[in-house]
Amino acid sequence: MRCPRCATEDTRVVDSRPAEEGRAVRRRRECTACGHRFTTFERAEVVAMVWKRNGRLERFSPAKVRRGLEAALADRPVDPQEVDRLVASIETTVLAAAPRTVTTEDIGRAVLDGLRELDEVAYLRFASVYKEFEGVRDFEREVAALEEGRA
Repeated sequence: MRCPRCATEDTRVVDSRPAEEGRAVRRRRECTACGHRFTTFERAEVVAMVWKRNGRLERFSPAKVRRGLEAALADRPVDPQEVDRLVASIETTVLAAAPRTVTTEDIGRAVLDGLRELDEVAYLRFASVYKEFEGVRDFEREVAALEEGRA
């Protein structure tokens, strides 16, 4: 580890302990050249890959999930913290599947499930794009399914 003060690569670990509820390791280090002490954090990077509909494989992006949710929830009375919780829940689900890849269909279903509980109008907006609605009958079918779920 390079010292941030003098750039020497010779540092030693003075103390090490779990951080962030066990998701990281906090280390206190000391530079053997200048004596400067500093803290580093080590975190495991879990990478989840997503199979796209066009056959491409790309890295999972919580930001894309958030953008889709925000588009569906535009002008809806939903607390931003609820959106944060839903994005975090979907991210946790996807990362739990790693290193297995997930599909956009898996992610879309998770978004739909979350929106069903959060806001029915946003659910219909998202479903109309995700399920590629072609007409009024598709909306009618989806509204009927929503009403069945409440019964």
